Amino acid sequence: MKATFFHLAVTVKDLPRFEKYYAKYFGFRRARTIDLGDGAELVFLKNDDNFYFEVFPPEEERPYPMAEADGPHYPGLRHIAFSVEDVEGKLAEMGSDAVITLGPLQFDDFIPGWKTVWLKDPEGNIVEITQGYQDE
Repeated sequence: MKATFFHLAVTVKDLPRFEKYYAKYFGFRRARTIDLGDGAELVFLKNDDNFYFEVFPPEEERPYPMAEADGPHYPGLRHIAFSVEDVEGKLAEMGSDAVITLGPLQFDDFIPGWKTVWLKDPEGNIVEITQGYQDE
């Protein structure tokens, strides 16, 4: 039976800021809101590629600082990535919202024209923005 990728679940402290960032720069919009009671809500954000964030409110404090550079190097989620036509153009569009943690780096030795930069989103999650990747 075929399985289709559905969503990435995240827990965020500042939902309005997170939602605004991903709407403005990556085309996400609110697809569904579920009332969890006591003023808390579960929100699904969706972009035109049918990629969803399932956004939860926090129930506890973060136990350690967020990773830097291209994300944590221990087992777990390292970063999320978006492909764009022009990394430099996307960085210019984002202005001061593009909090670079690593790069931009060229990977022409592997794929001519492949370029990547890593950023922090408003919650401190690492986001890769890449151009020029091609399958073998």
